[in-house]
Amino acid sequence: MRGHAFLVAGYVPGNSFVHRLPLALKALLLLGAAVVCLASPLVSIRVGVVATTATLAGVCGVHFAAGLSWRRLWRAVRLMLVFLVLIAAYQWWQFGPFVAWQVIAAILATVLASNILTATTPVDELLDGLAALVRPLQRFGADPERFSLTVALMLRSIPFVIGAFSDVRDAARARGLERNLLARSLPVVITTVAYARATGEALAARGLGDAEPGTDYQDGR
Repeated sequence: MRGHAFLVAGYVPGNSFVHRLPLALKALLLLGAAVVCLASPLVSIRVGVVATTATLAGVCGVHFAAGLSWRRLWRAVRLMLVFLVLIAAYQWWQFGPFVAWQVIAAILATVLASNILTATTPVDELLDGLAALVRPLQRFGADPERFSLTVALMLRSIPFVIGAFSDVRDAARARGLERNLLARSLPVVITTVAYARATGEALAARGLGDAEPGTDYQDGR
């Protein structure tokens, strides 16, 4: 992989007040923004429009207060621009422009708030927070460390798979096979499976994800 694939919400080092906020407080603020965006429309359309617009404006203000750039904000919006246009068109057609704006503003506010949380919090701290969140479920058999490890592997795998798609697409275009579905999909599947196997072997070598007693991988059981 060329390593050009990335997560939109990768951590951005900084010393802003948003960076210094505890993870629990940032998570509560994110939850509050989501609740306002989802619950206010239940009161009335006017309240929903005002509340979601104010929430979106506040989130954008926090975005820039955290030292994050216009480019980063636009990049987050651009990735879902087509879906936003389709959703807005449908909502406008069915319910009118105010409801359409209310829905779009709610989506943008929650997505950008999530982006701020992950952009101002190191990945290790996020994973520790997830493990702490799961820890009360240990009495029911949950394993917080394995849960956080699973999330870490997912965060690592997503950009790898995106990069695989991009690399295979470029290779297919160079061979004049950009319209060949098999040429664009099969190498991605093979690369992804090989990556998953290598990751599994690395975890097994460190004593993680061991088989249950009585299971023998070498015999294929």
